[in-house]
Amino acid sequence: MVLAELGGKIAYGLSKLTSSSIVDAQALEDLLSSITRALIEADVNVNLVMQLKINIQERVGVAIEKHQEEHGNGSNDATLLSLQKMVQKAVMDELTVLLTPKKSKAYKMKRNKPNVMLFVGLQGAGKTTSIAKFANYYQRKGWKVAMVCADTFRAGAFDQLKQNATKLRIPFYGSYTEADPVLIAEEGVEQFVKDKYEIIIVDTSGRHKQEGALFEEMQEISAAIRPDNTIFVIDATQGQAIYDQAMGFREAVNVGSVIVTKLDGHAKGGGALSAVAATQSPIMFLGSGEKFDDFELFSAQSFVSKLLGIGDVKGWEEEMKDVKTAADKDELMKKMSKGEFTLRDLYKQFEDQLMVTPMSKLIGQGLTEDNKKQLKKFMTIMDSMTNKELDGKVDWHGKKGTDKSIESRIKRIAKGSGTHPLEVKLLLQQHKQQEAMVSKMGKSGMFKGNAKQKQMMENLKKNPAALNAHLNRMDPKMLAQMGGRDAVMRMMQSEGGMPEMPDMATMQNMMQQMGMGR
Repeated sequence: MVLAELGGKIAYGLSKLTSSSIVDAQALEDLLSSITRALIEADVNVNLVMQLKINIQERVGVAIEKHQEEHGNGSNDATLLSLQKMVQKAVMDELTVLLTPKKSKAYKMKRNKPNVMLFVGLQGAGKTTSIAKFANYYQRKGWKVAMVCADTFRAGAFDQLKQNATKLRIPFYGSYTEADPVLIAEEGVEQFVKDKYEIIIVDTSGRHKQEGALFEEMQEISAAIRPDNTIFVIDATQGQAIYDQAMGFREAVNVGSVIVTKLDGHAKGGGALSAVAATQSPIMFLGSGEKFDDFELFSAQSFVSKLLGIGDVKGWEEEMKDVKTAADKDELMKKMSKGEFTLRDLYKQFEDQLMVTPMSKLIGQGLTEDNKKQLKKFMTIMDSMTNKELDGKVDWHGKKGTDKSIESRIKRIAKGSGTHPLEVKLLLQQHKQQEAMVSKMGKSGMFKGNAKQKQMMENLKKNPAALNAHLNRMDPKMLAQMGGRDAVMRMMQSEGGMPEMPDMATMQNMMQQMGMGR
């Protein structure tokens, strides 16, 4: 089970509970059964899963019993909502605990002094690639970074590190002739400390299995360079087996933190993360893919919230208290019910779609890289527009009469955003399509939010067959303008949001029709 499936199964269990009119002991048991089953299928240790179940029961069991005694199966909406939120928070908190070491904290870099990072791990775990990602991460944040290759065991190790360092424009140290890894590490660190580098990363040899020679070499290097932090790079595909590996390295070289690699879509990702936490070694970063940017600072709390599709948990908690968000949404719905959808509204939609991180790759969310680039380009174009243009006070498409300044406006916007005028026209075409869609949906009463309409939407969400039949009755042209059947189904099964950005194939087709494509 990949992480996306794990998150989906847990989120589905929670959604069933939060949409139910009854929260009793049986409902909690059903939820916990679905969660424990999903975690075990994701290769999480059974003992850890059972402890999580007990912890959640202890946290909310008494409250549910009290609720039943006072209200039976009936209660007012506020009381029921409060209980549902309590259960949801307990699940999130315990999943966070599952991924959080109880004692150790990850090392924090110190500015204006050398921070020596010793990287260790088995061969094939992605150590050298992780070093490049690690170096890139901190260099982009303004740190002075250098790399040392003390891996004399694997053929091509120095070449790989050298190639990565050259691409990133990061200084490196290594040798094709010196066979002593301890000497190379010592000389490299000494040189970069002298040159006042803030982060000095040392790569070491790996083996296909844990063996005495590997640990002995690491201990000698560690004694020679006295690292501020020893980082263990581990392969997520090993699942629960990571526990023994992490403990072995932790005892041999005092591992300070862990980087988990190859998390992109593997069945044992959940087991890997929980196993690392069980060793009391804090996870520092998650790696996925081969690109230098496929690297993310790990936070158990944020990871769990994204896994469940809630977004950043701190932001989610604020949203629970913040009325402004709901007011903004109501205001947008009022506009859309009148068929109004401006370029500024489209800009906000793009912002919402881009609010993802590299973590989204691990849990099956987010846009493609091509889509992201196109959205950012569109937003750059809109940044060069005036308030009048953004707020729908310019007739771009000639519906209210001919505006002779349209072409000059387009040229001005293109120049200001560093884009081609045809790209500005492509954005305007995208807006025109969504504006037409909003206009039709507004006339149909879809955004009015009356009780009958809400009930119909709720029924369609719960009944895929009915939703399918509803779509069959829709005008095919309107359906196409809304992004196709799949996009509309996703939209209607959510909270009434806008359709996704068209994929790049669709975008390229539009560009070709406008004379921009190949």
